[in-house]
Amino acid sequence: MRRPQVLGHGLRRLANSPASCRRYVTDADVESARRYCLKQLQTSDYDAHLIRRFVPPPVQDTYGALRALNLELVRLPEIVSNPTIGALRIKFWQESLDKTFAGVPPREPICLLLHHALQSLEARAGTSTKKSIKFWVSRLVKTRGKHMASRPYPSLLALEDYAENTYSTMMYATLASMPLRSMHIDHLASHIGKACGIIAVLRGIPILAAPGQPIKTPTGFDAPPIREPSLLLPLDIMAEEGVKEEEVFRQGPSAPGLQNAVFKVATRANDHLITAREMLKRLKAGEDPGHEFEHEGEAEHVYLEDSDTAREVRQSFGVLLEAIPAGNYLENLEKANFDPFAVKTGGWKLPWRIWQALSKEGL
Repeated sequence: MRRPQVLGHGLRRLANSPASCRRYVTDADVESARRYCLKQLQTSDYDAHLIRRFVPPPVQDTYGALRALNLELVRLPEIVSNPTIGALRIKFWQESLDKTFAGVPPREPICLLLHHALQSLEARAGTSTKKSIKFWVSRLVKTRGKHMASRPYPSLLALEDYAENTYSTMMYATLASMPLRSMHIDHLASHIGKACGIIAVLRGIPILAAPGQPIKTPTGFDAPPIREPSLLLPLDIMAEEGVKEEEVFRQGPSAPGLQNAVFKVATRANDHLITAREMLKRLKAGEDPGHEFEHEGEAEHVYLEDSDTAREVRQSFGVLLEAIPAGNYLENLEKANFDPFAVKTGGWKLPWRIWQALSKEGL
Protein backbone atom coordinates (compact mmCIF):
# COMPACT_ATOMS: atom_id res chain seq x y z
CA MET A 1 0.00 0.00 0.00
CA ARG A 2 1.35 3.40 -0.90
CA ARG A 3 1.82 5.85 1.90
CA PRO A 4 -0.36 8.99 1.68
CA GLN A 5 1.52 12.03 0.49
CA VAL A 6 2.14 14.56 3.21
CA LEU A 7 4.42 17.09 1.56
CA GLY A 8 2.83 20.54 1.28
CA HIS A 9 1.89 22.05 -2.03
CA GLY A 10 4.73 24.55 -1.91
CA LEU A 11 7.49 21.91 -1.71
CA ARG A 12 5.94 19.82 -4.49
CA ARG A 13 5.67 22.87 -6.72
CA LEU A 14 9.27 23.77 -6.02
CA ALA A 15 10.61 20.28 -6.63
CA ASN A 16 8.63 19.59 -9.78
CA SER A 17 8.77 22.97 -11.50
CA PRO A 18 11.03 23.06 -14.55
CA ALA A 19 11.34 26.79 -14.00
CA SER A 20 12.72 26.41 -10.47
CA CYS A 21 16.17 27.61 -11.53
CA ARG A 22 14.94 30.88 -13.03
CA ARG A 23 16.28 33.91 -11.18
CA TYR A 24 13.87 36.57 -12.41
CA VAL A 25 10.27 37.24 -11.46
CA THR A 26 7.77 38.49 -14.02
CA ASP A 27 4.62 40.52 -13.45
CA ALA A 28 2.63 37.39 -14.34
CA ASP A 29 4.49 35.47 -11.63
CA VAL A 30 3.61 38.11 -9.08
CA GLU A 31 -0.04 38.25 -10.08
CA SER A 32 -0.33 34.46 -9.93
CA ALA A 33 1.32 34.43 -6.50
CA ARG A 34 -1.00 37.19 -5.30
CA ARG A 35 -4.09 35.27 -6.45
CA TYR A 36 -2.85 32.15 -4.68
CA CYS A 37 -2.22 33.94 -1.37
CA LEU A 38 -5.51 35.84 -1.46
CA LYS A 39 -7.39 32.62 -2.20
CA GLN A 40 -5.81 31.03 0.85
CA LEU A 41 -6.94 33.93 3.03
CA GLN A 42 -10.44 33.96 1.58
CA THR A 43 -10.98 30.27 2.25
CA SER A 44 -8.99 29.74 5.47
CA ASP A 45 -8.48 33.11 7.23
CA TYR A 46 -11.50 35.26 6.49
CA ASP A 47 -10.61 37.82 9.17
CA ALA A 48 -7.29 38.51 7.43
CA HIS A 49 -9.08 38.53 4.07
CA LEU A 50 -11.24 41.41 5.32
CA ILE A 51 -8.50 43.36 7.10
CA ARG A 52 -6.06 43.22 4.20
CA ARG A 53 -8.27 45.64 2.29
CA PHE A 54 -7.79 48.30 4.97
CA VAL A 55 -4.02 48.18 5.44
CA PRO A 56 -2.17 50.79 3.32
CA PRO A 57 -2.00 49.64 -0.34
CA PRO A 58 1.82 49.46 -0.45
CA VAL A 59 1.71 46.98 2.44
CA GLN A 60 -1.11 44.73 1.24
CA ASP A 61 1.19 42.28 -0.53
CA THR A 62 3.38 41.94 2.56
CA TYR A 63 0.30 41.36 4.69
CA GLY A 64 -1.11 38.78 2.26
CA ALA A 65 2.20 36.89 2.03
CA LEU A 66 2.72 36.83 5.81
CA ARG A 67 -0.79 35.61 6.51
CA ALA A 68 -0.57 32.94 3.82
CA LEU A 69 2.77 31.84 5.29
CA ASN A 70 1.18 31.61 8.71
CA LEU A 71 -1.56 29.39 7.29
CA GLU A 72 1.03 27.06 5.74
CA LEU A 73 2.84 26.78 9.08
CA VAL A 74 -0.38 26.26 11.06
CA ARG A 75 -1.36 23.40 8.76
CA LEU A 76 1.89 21.48 9.17
CA PRO A 77 0.79 19.39 12.18
CA GLU A 78 -2.21 18.33 10.08
CA ILE A 79 -0.22 17.09 7.09
CA VAL A 80 2.98 15.59 8.51
CA SER A 81 3.12 12.09 9.93
CA ASN A 82 6.12 12.46 12.24
CA PRO A 83 8.35 15.16 13.78
CA THR A 84 11.19 14.50 11.32
CA ILE A 85 9.04 15.43 8.33
CA GLY A 86 7.76 18.44 10.24
CA ALA A 87 11.33 19.59 10.92
CA LEU A 88 12.15 19.20 7.23
CA ARG A 89 9.18 21.34 6.28
CA ILE A 90 10.25 24.05 8.74
CA LYS A 91 13.77 23.88 7.32
CA PHE A 92 12.34 24.23 3.81
CA TRP A 93 10.54 27.41 4.78
CA GLN A 94 13.55 28.82 6.60
CA GLU A 95 15.79 28.25 3.59
CA SER A 96 13.18 29.51 1.13
CA LEU A 97 12.69 32.70 3.12
CA ASP A 98 16.45 33.22 3.41
CA LYS A 99 16.66 33.04 -0.39
CA THR A 100 13.70 35.41 -0.69
CA PHE A 101 15.34 38.04 1.50
CA ALA A 102 18.57 37.54 -0.48
CA GLY A 103 16.68 38.46 -3.66
CA VAL A 104 16.51 34.99 -5.24
CA PRO A 105 13.11 33.59 -4.21
CA PRO A 106 12.17 30.00 -5.06
CA ARG A 107 9.25 29.42 -7.40
CA GLU A 108 6.78 29.33 -4.53
CA PRO A 109 3.81 31.75 -4.43
CA ILE A 110 4.31 33.06 -0.89
CA CYS A 111 8.01 33.68 -1.49
CA LEU A 112 7.36 35.33 -4.84
CA LEU A 113 4.79 37.72 -3.40
CA LEU A 114 6.98 38.54 -0.41
CA HIS A 115 9.93 39.15 -2.74
CA HIS A 116 7.80 41.58 -4.77
CA ALA A 117 6.69 43.35 -1.58
CA LEU A 118 10.31 43.69 -0.43
CA GLN A 119 11.31 45.15 -3.79
CA SER A 120 8.46 47.65 -3.51
CA LEU A 121 9.57 48.59 0.00
CA GLU A 122 13.17 49.07 -1.15
CA ALA A 123 12.01 51.37 -3.92
CA ARG A 124 9.99 53.45 -1.43
CA ALA A 125 12.27 53.51 1.59
CA GLY A 126 15.61 51.85 0.87
CA THR A 127 16.92 48.64 2.41
CA SER A 128 17.15 49.68 6.05
CA THR A 129 13.99 47.88 7.22
CA LYS A 130 14.48 44.59 5.35
CA LYS A 131 16.62 43.27 8.22
CA SER A 132 13.84 44.02 10.70
CA ILE A 133 11.21 42.25 8.60
CA LYS A 134 13.47 39.22 8.18
CA PHE A 135 13.95 39.05 11.96
CA TRP A 136 10.20 38.99 12.58
CA VAL A 137 9.47 36.47 9.83
CA SER A 138 12.24 34.19 11.08
CA ARG A 139 10.84 34.36 14.60
CA LEU A 140 7.40 33.37 13.32
CA VAL A 141 8.78 30.30 11.54
CA LYS A 142 10.94 29.24 14.51
CA THR A 143 8.04 29.59 16.93
CA ARG A 144 5.73 27.54 14.72
CA GLY A 145 8.46 24.89 14.51
CA LYS A 146 8.68 24.68 18.31
CA HIS A 147 4.95 24.04 18.56
CA MET A 148 4.68 21.33 15.89
CA ALA A 149 3.79 18.71 18.51
CA SER A 150 0.44 20.39 19.28
CA ARG A 151 0.77 19.91 23.02
CA PRO A 152 -0.94 22.02 25.71
CA TYR A 153 0.92 25.12 26.83
CA PRO A 154 2.48 24.72 30.29
CA SER A 155 0.83 27.89 31.56
CA LEU A 156 -1.24 30.87 30.51
CA LEU A 157 1.97 32.90 30.50
CA ALA A 158 3.50 30.42 28.02
CA LEU A 159 0.44 30.83 25.81
CA GLU A 160 0.94 34.60 25.90
CA ASP A 161 4.58 34.15 24.89
CA TYR A 162 3.46 32.01 21.95
CA ALA A 163 0.96 34.69 20.91
CA GLU A 164 3.62 37.40 21.17
CA ASN A 165 6.00 35.39 18.98
CA THR A 166 3.38 34.64 16.32
CA TYR A 167 0.45 37.04 15.99
CA SER A 168 2.13 40.09 17.52
CA THR A 169 5.20 39.27 15.44
CA MET A 170 3.20 39.26 12.20
CA MET A 171 1.90 42.69 13.13
CA TYR A 172 5.44 43.94 13.82
CA ALA A 173 6.56 42.69 10.40
CA THR A 174 3.63 44.41 8.70
CA LEU A 175 4.35 47.67 10.50
CA ALA A 176 8.02 47.45 9.53
CA SER A 177 7.03 47.09 5.88
CA MET A 178 5.31 50.51 5.91
CA PRO A 179 8.02 51.31 7.16
CA LEU A 180 7.03 52.38 10.69
CA ARG A 181 9.11 52.02 13.84
CA SER A 182 7.11 53.32 16.78
CA MET A 183 7.24 52.18 20.39
CA HIS A 184 3.62 53.14 21.04
CA ILE A 185 2.30 51.35 17.95
CA ASP A 186 4.39 48.25 18.67
CA HIS A 187 3.05 48.36 22.22
CA LEU A 188 -0.51 48.36 20.88
CA ALA A 189 0.36 45.57 18.44
CA SER A 190 1.80 43.49 21.28
CA HIS A 191 -1.45 43.56 23.25
CA ILE A 192 -3.66 43.02 20.21
CA GLY A 193 -1.46 40.20 18.90
CA LYS A 194 -1.48 38.46 22.27
CA ALA A 195 -5.27 38.61 22.28
CA CYS A 196 -5.40 37.23 18.73
CA GLY A 197 -3.01 34.38 19.54
CA ILE A 198 -4.97 33.35 22.63
CA ILE A 199 -8.21 33.49 20.67
CA ALA A 200 -6.69 31.36 17.90
CA VAL A 201 -6.19 28.60 20.47
CA LEU A 202 -9.80 28.90 21.64
CA ARG A 203 -11.07 28.83 18.06
CA GLY A 204 -9.07 25.70 17.39
CA ILE A 205 -10.61 23.65 20.20
CA PRO A 206 -13.58 22.24 18.19
CA ILE A 207 -11.24 21.37 15.30
CA LEU A 208 -8.24 19.92 17.12
CA ALA A 209 -10.20 18.08 19.79
CA ALA A 210 -12.16 16.19 17.14
CA PRO A 211 -10.79 12.84 15.94
CA GLY A 212 -8.59 13.05 12.86
CA GLN A 213 -10.20 12.00 9.59
CA PRO A 214 -8.99 8.86 7.76
CA ILE A 215 -6.88 9.48 4.66
CA LYS A 216 -7.99 8.17 1.29
CA THR A 217 -5.17 6.24 -0.36
CA PRO A 218 -4.75 5.72 -4.14
CA THR A 219 -5.91 2.14 -3.67
CA GLY A 220 -9.24 3.29 -2.27
CA PHE A 221 -8.63 2.13 1.31
CA ASP A 222 -8.68 4.43 4.33
CA ALA A 223 -5.33 4.94 6.01
CA PRO A 224 -5.25 5.88 9.70
CA PRO A 225 -5.42 9.63 10.32
CA ILE A 226 -2.09 11.41 10.76
CA ARG A 227 -3.28 13.71 13.50
CA GLU A 228 -4.27 12.66 16.99
CA PRO A 229 -6.84 14.79 18.85
CA SER A 230 -5.27 17.56 20.91
CA LEU A 231 -6.26 20.24 23.39
CA LEU A 232 -3.97 23.28 23.62
CA LEU A 233 -5.44 25.00 26.66
CA PRO A 234 -2.82 25.93 29.30
CA LEU A 235 -2.14 23.12 31.75
CA ASP A 236 -2.35 25.39 34.80
CA ILE A 237 -5.85 26.51 33.84
CA MET A 238 -6.92 22.94 33.03
CA ALA A 239 -5.64 21.77 36.43
CA GLU A 240 -7.50 24.56 38.24
CA GLU A 241 -10.79 23.61 36.56
CA GLY A 242 -10.30 19.83 36.54
CA VAL A 243 -10.31 19.54 32.74
CA LYS A 244 -9.07 16.22 31.34
CA GLU A 245 -8.05 15.91 27.72
CA GLU A 246 -9.64 12.50 27.20
CA GLU A 247 -12.97 13.73 28.53
CA VAL A 248 -12.93 16.65 26.10
CA PHE A 249 -12.09 14.27 23.22
CA ARG A 250 -15.00 11.99 24.17
CA GLN A 251 -17.60 14.45 25.46
CA GLY A 252 -16.78 17.69 23.66
CA PRO A 253 -18.52 20.71 25.23
CA SER A 254 -20.00 18.52 27.97
CA ALA A 255 -16.58 17.73 29.44
CA PRO A 256 -16.42 18.84 33.10
CA GLY A 257 -14.68 22.17 33.65
CA LEU A 258 -14.15 22.97 29.96
CA GLN A 259 -16.33 26.06 29.80
CA ASN A 260 -14.83 27.44 33.03
CA ALA A 261 -11.33 26.94 31.63
CA VAL A 262 -12.30 28.60 28.35
CA PHE A 263 -13.74 31.52 30.34
CA LYS A 264 -10.46 32.06 32.19
CA VAL A 265 -8.38 31.95 29.02
CA ALA A 266 -10.82 34.21 27.16
CA THR A 267 -10.69 36.68 30.03
CA ARG A 268 -6.95 37.10 29.55
CA ALA A 269 -7.46 37.78 25.83
CA ASN A 270 -10.17 40.31 26.67
CA ASP A 271 -7.87 42.02 29.17
CA HIS A 272 -5.34 42.62 26.39
CA LEU A 273 -8.01 44.11 24.14
CA ILE A 274 -9.27 46.39 26.92
CA THR A 275 -5.70 47.52 27.56
CA ALA A 276 -5.18 48.26 23.85
CA ARG A 277 -8.42 50.27 23.65
CA GLU A 278 -7.54 52.34 26.70
CA MET A 279 -4.03 52.91 25.39
CA LEU A 280 -5.34 54.09 22.04
CA LYS A 281 -7.68 56.58 23.72
CA ARG A 282 -4.83 57.98 25.82
CA LEU A 283 -2.47 58.26 22.86
CA LYS A 284 -5.06 60.03 20.72
CA ALA A 285 -5.61 62.46 23.60
CA GLY A 286 -1.87 63.23 23.67
CA GLU A 287 -1.30 61.38 26.96
CA ASP A 288 1.20 58.67 27.85
CA PRO A 289 -0.01 55.06 27.34
CA GLY A 290 -0.39 54.43 31.07
CA HIS A 291 2.20 51.66 31.43
CA GLU A 292 5.60 50.69 30.08
CA PHE A 293 6.17 48.52 27.00
CA GLU A 294 7.64 45.32 28.42
CA HIS A 295 9.57 44.51 25.23
CA GLU A 296 11.23 47.91 24.79
CA GLY A 297 14.94 47.50 24.11
CA GLU A 298 14.63 43.87 22.97
CA ALA A 299 15.75 42.76 19.50
CA GLU A 300 14.09 45.08 16.96
CA HIS A 301 12.20 47.06 19.63
CA VAL A 302 14.68 49.94 19.64
CA TYR A 303 13.30 53.38 18.84
CA LEU A 304 14.24 56.98 18.18
CA GLU A 305 13.18 59.56 20.73
CA ASP A 306 11.19 61.80 18.39
CA SER A 307 7.85 60.58 17.06
CA ASP A 308 4.50 61.94 15.93
CA THR A 309 2.07 59.63 17.70
CA ALA A 310 -1.08 61.00 16.05
CA ARG A 311 0.39 60.47 12.59
CA GLU A 312 1.64 57.01 13.52
CA VAL A 313 -1.82 55.97 14.73
CA ARG A 314 -3.39 57.11 11.46
CA GLN A 315 -0.69 55.37 9.41
CA SER A 316 -0.93 52.06 11.26
CA PHE A 317 -4.63 51.87 12.07
CA GLY A 318 -5.43 49.34 9.34
CA VAL A 319 -3.02 46.91 11.02
CA LEU A 320 -4.49 47.55 14.46
CA LEU A 321 -7.90 46.50 13.11
CA GLU A 322 -6.89 42.93 14.02
CA ALA A 323 -8.53 43.80 17.35
CA ILE A 324 -12.01 43.93 15.80
CA PRO A 325 -12.41 40.26 14.76
CA ALA A 326 -10.81 39.27 18.06
CA GLY A 327 -13.34 41.28 20.05
CA ASN A 328 -16.18 40.00 17.87
CA TYR A 329 -15.21 36.38 18.58
CA LEU A 330 -15.07 36.99 22.33
CA GLU A 331 -18.55 38.53 22.24
CA ASN A 332 -19.90 35.51 20.37
CA LEU A 333 -18.10 33.16 22.76
CA GLU A 334 -19.76 34.89 25.72
CA LYS A 335 -23.17 34.57 24.04
CA ALA A 336 -22.48 30.83 23.70
CA ASN A 337 -21.77 30.65 27.46
CA PHE A 338 -18.06 30.01 26.70
CA ASP A 339 -18.76 26.85 24.77
CA PRO A 340 -16.23 27.01 21.89
CA PHE A 341 -18.19 24.32 20.02
CA ALA A 342 -21.27 26.59 19.81
CA VAL A 343 -19.73 29.89 18.71
CA LYS A 344 -21.36 31.39 15.62
CA THR A 345 -19.39 33.20 12.94
CA GLY A 346 -19.41 36.96 12.65
CA GLY A 347 -21.54 36.98 9.50
CA TRP A 348 -22.30 40.39 7.97
CA LYS A 349 -21.69 42.18 11.27
CA LEU A 350 -17.94 41.70 11.19
CA PRO A 351 -17.27 43.70 7.97
CA TRP A 352 -19.61 46.37 9.29
CA ARG A 353 -17.75 46.58 12.62
CA ILE A 354 -14.39 46.79 10.86
CA TRP A 355 -15.69 49.67 8.72
CA GLN A 356 -17.11 51.42 11.79
CA ALA A 357 -13.82 51.08 13.66
CA LEU A 358 -11.92 52.46 10.70
CA SER A 359 -14.24 55.43 10.27
CA LYS A 360 -14.09 56.31 13.98
CA GLU A 361 -10.43 55.30 14.39
CA GLY A 362 -11.33 53.42 17.53
CA LEU A 363 -11.06 49.78 18.60
